Amino acid sequence: MLPKYSYSLSDVKAVNGRQGVCSEGDYYWVSGSTTLSKYDKDFNLIKENGHPFDGYEFEVNHIGDIDVYNNELYLGVEYFMDGFGTNIQVAVYDGDTLELKRVFPFNAETGQLECSGIAVDYDSRIVYMTSWVDNESSSYLYMYDLDTTEYLGRKHLQPYPEWLQGIAYYDGYLYVTCDDGVADDSDPDHMYRINVSENIVSANVVLERTFDDVILQGEIEGLTFDKEKGLFLLLYNRGARIVLGMPKGFYEGYTEEIHEVFIYDMKER
Repeated sequence: MLPKYSYSLSDVKAVNGRQGVCSEGDYYWVSGSTTLSKYDKDFNLIKENGHPFDGYEFEVNHIGDIDVYNNELYLGVEYFMDGFGTNIQVAVYDGDTLELKRVFPFNAETGQLECSGIAVDYDSRIVYMTSWVDNESSSYLYMYDLDTTEYLGRKHLQPYPEWLQGIAYYDGYLYVTCDDGVADDSDPDHMYRINVSENIVSANVVLERTFDDVILQGEIEGLTFDKEKGLFLLLYNRGARIVLGMPKGFYEGYTEEIHEVFIYDMKER
């Protein structure tokens, strides 16, 4: 199956976070591992929350890719260390204040071992979560009811991609980014398209795009679609060596990790 869209790189913007990006109306939001930021559509910083974990009952230290719906931010929050997550939470934040509003009850018996990203399918009223851990946990999408917050089950990805990072819903499909390239070998990462409407318990996965046009092969992260402008946005990190999902030193020529949003014009094929 061919890609649904063609993507033409039009701009690159530096941002304050290394994890996720989402879009709604006149704004973009970016997540770092421990930060939340709000930008206008020119990527001017409007507000930042450097202490987003206030108000949790369990210890958490990591935010993955994020999404937004009706000016509420949806976060997959967890305690992440050396490749595994615990205390996983579906958390909802205010899009203006960037403060915690409520938390979904997490089902610990799902088999989900980590949360790398979250997406709101507003058409089916489902919240999807991904797992980055490269084992059975990452071969499923985990589903929660957007309105009742109840756990709905998990959907098996066939074939399932490796090292899932970000997830977004757009025009009837889910899209996931995967850190499945080898940065040391200049091997690029990829995005896949998922048809979630075909089957109740499984979903077909096809390659949507190979990211061989980034500045330097590093670590792919979150993604979003700007519906108002017809753009695709990809968060990508470069400069740091990543071991078990955590920065461990830098590549030659870098003294810090650089976080950038790559902006693509989209055209349906």
